[in-house]
Amino acid sequence: MSVRFDVACCATQEQFRRETRAITHAGQIKDPSGRHEKDDRHRIDDRSRYVLGWSNSAKIAALEVKRRQLETRLAEVASQIGDIQKERDGLANRLDALTRLEEFTSFDELDWASITTEIAQLTDERIRLESASDVLKQLNESLRTLQKTHKETSEKLQDVRDRRAREEQKHSDARELRQQTEALLAGVVVDEALAEKLEAMRAEALGEHQLTVESCDNREQDVRAWLQHKIDGVDDKIRNLAARIIKAMVSFKETYKLETAEMDASLEAAFEYENLLAQLNRDDLPRFVTRFKELLNVNTINEIANFSAQLARERETIRERIAHINKSLGGIDYNQGRYIVLESQPSPDAEIRDFQMELRACTAGAVTGSEDAQYSETKFLQVKAIIDRFRGREGLSEQDRRWTAKVTDVRNWFLFAASERWREDNSEHEHYSDSGGKSGGQKEKLAYTILAASLAYQFGLEWGAVRSRSFRFVVIDEAFGRGSDESAQYGLKLFRQLNLQLLIVTPLQKIHIIEPFVSSVGFVHNEGGRASKLRNLSIEEYRTQKAALIQPSAESGNH
Repeated sequence: MSVRFDVACCATQEQFRRETRAITHAGQIKDPSGRHEKDDRHRIDDRSRYVLGWSNSAKIAALEVKRRQLETRLAEVASQIGDIQKERDGLANRLDALTRLEEFTSFDELDWASITTEIAQLTDERIRLESASDVLKQLNESLRTLQKTHKETSEKLQDVRDRRAREEQKHSDARELRQQTEALLAGVVVDEALAEKLEAMRAEALGEHQLTVESCDNREQDVRAWLQHKIDGVDDKIRNLAARIIKAMVSFKETYKLETAEMDASLEAAFEYENLLAQLNRDDLPRFVTRFKELLNVNTINEIANFSAQLARERETIRERIAHINKSLGGIDYNQGRYIVLESQPSPDAEIRDFQMELRACTAGAVTGSEDAQYSETKFLQVKAIIDRFRGREGLSEQDRRWTAKVTDVRNWFLFAASERWREDNSEHEHYSDSGGKSGGQKEKLAYTILAASLAYQFGLEWGAVRSRSFRFVVIDEAFGRGSDESAQYGLKLFRQLNLQLLIVTPLQKIHIIEPFVSSVGFVHNEGGRASKLRNLSIEEYRTQKAALIQPSAESGNH
């Protein structure tokens, strides 16, 4: 063991030598080929580039220092950039001012001071002249008065011209409107009744109002808006009425699904409902209400009673079968001096209990009740609720289907258990409510025991009878493939006590278990998966050929 370990260590070292690189104190890297390389871009003692060692604290500290240095440098660069940007903006403003100066070719264009001085001199001179001459002063005042009067007169003239233009435009519009109205009324016969209705609508819409040529268009819009409001109100009423009608149709279809299966819940299908109403009126169905209820009461109570009785019969059948199976189990020794008894208890499931209570409520008073109370509307609703769940309610069809399969399967009405008892006094040794906590062999043994008793009941076998005319053929397909040998032998012994004719399908590794219990064997071989071959042998032939094959193998092993 130590030699192999040394060889493995040498091989590992040789492989490590071939595949690894090394670095010198000077930073040179030596690869397996003997070549030396050195990267001078970074210092050899730069710990931020280290990747090996027991701890990376030094590398982290070096990187933190480098980060702070870079942050400081970055702040300085950002400050320099700001100063340069400010200086650049000042130069740009100066450049813009100098560019605008190129628009002026002479200094006179920029010399505003001399022009201002000249204006001030002329103004002073005008004031001196006016002060020195009274005639000039009077003339200036007369001029200002005339100018003011002229301005007022011009404004009045413009107002008059504007009013005249508006009047002419109104006159032109009125003449054009008159021509359009005459053209519209040409050849039209006025309906006096319609005119009266329109007049009444106009009075209701506008109230006391004097019509003019100018207000006709506006009043037309007012009447149109009033009419549209009335129309919208009527449309809303129609829509609400249609919604109520459709809702009533949906409710009617939900109540009478069979009669309305081919009818739609829409206004277009209203004639179908009218036809149905007419047919009902023709048939005069109210005359038959009493007779219909009487038949409904009698037939429905009978059907629900028959259904309840059928379930009760199936429940009693299960109890009888358990009693028969227990009779068969009594003849089987489960353990030395003990036997198995099957027990059944009512299921505590809430849905099953509620269903049983509903059935009893539907049939309660069916025999002793009076004619009035025997089957009231309450009874009918109880039966209808059960039948609706059987059919499947809308939106709950899958849930109702599972519920129906559960409550109508009488086997779900029971909880089954097994009791192991002593033969001498029938006292209970152990109770099996399920197979939990049992070993695999105990589970198989219990299953084989109950299976044998069930076969005895199913075939009508007479326990202990050697010859019987009952059918006893059983096919077992790989029943012993995964079980223990002891459990398989126990089951086969039970089947032999019942004198069953067995056809057992099992892999070859289990042939030694069933060999003592069969009279012939058949080997099935399929080479290549294309064609199967069957070879039939009696148990004696099988044992002879098996011994012939085992003997040469034993002799060759001795040699």
